[in-house]
Amino acid sequence: MALSLAFMAPTAQAQDAPGPAPDVVDQLPRDQEVSATVIDLAGWVVASKDNHGYPFAVIDKAAAQVLVFGGDGRLRGAAPGLFGSAVGDHTAPGIAGLALREIPGRDRTTPAGRFVGGYGPSIDAGRVLWVDYESAVSIHPTAAGTPAEHRAERLASATPDDNRVTHGCINVDSGFYEQVVRSTFDRGGIFYILPDTDSMADTFPEFAQSRESGSSKGKRRNKPARE
Repeated sequence: MALSLAFMAPTAQAQDAPGPAPDVVDQLPRDQEVSATVIDLAGWVVASKDNHGYPFAVIDKAAAQVLVFGGDGRLRGAAPGLFGSAVGDHTAPGIAGLALREIPGRDRTTPAGRFVGGYGPSIDAGRVLWVDYESAVSIHPTAAGTPAEHRAERLASATPDDNRVTHGCINVDSGFYEQVVRSTFDRGGIFYILPDTDSMADTFPEFAQSRESGSSKGKRRNKPARE
């Protein structure tokens, strides 16, 4: 199963959450792996309580994957996502004030980092789930109004190579959005978006430090055996 490794992150805290675990919605392509970095980051979020009890998502642009976790740390679902057509991890200044057609191709990026988001009003789309309000990045179901971009087909393809098509927002399948995203983030949450080109150390410094610390401890434990 594609998510077999991803379950390792939340199960360490499962005993702290009351009630049975909800069914996990898995829409990832068959046999598609979840990266070790994603698994480690999700595990660190839960262990360090960096999400402060809020639901969170770990979003891998390179693999075009969106993993959603409840505030209890349990995995609720995973699905392909569509992202900004331009590779990059930062938002161009002033882009939030531009109409979609006015955004240059080079600036159609999905920013990387840790974002505190939630539902709120928009000028032209009603109530939306803002990932980062300041850069006007939201996560929403794939729209039917862009047939030339074949967004539904891109989501359904088995490869992430064709999933860079948006102006910067994150698109997911409408069924996944209604079943997982809307209910999970009804009261807001935290979004961790992995970088395209920046380092993990620059994007998530506390997480990177914890990995380095764990690696160093492992080396010290193993040193006597080597001697």
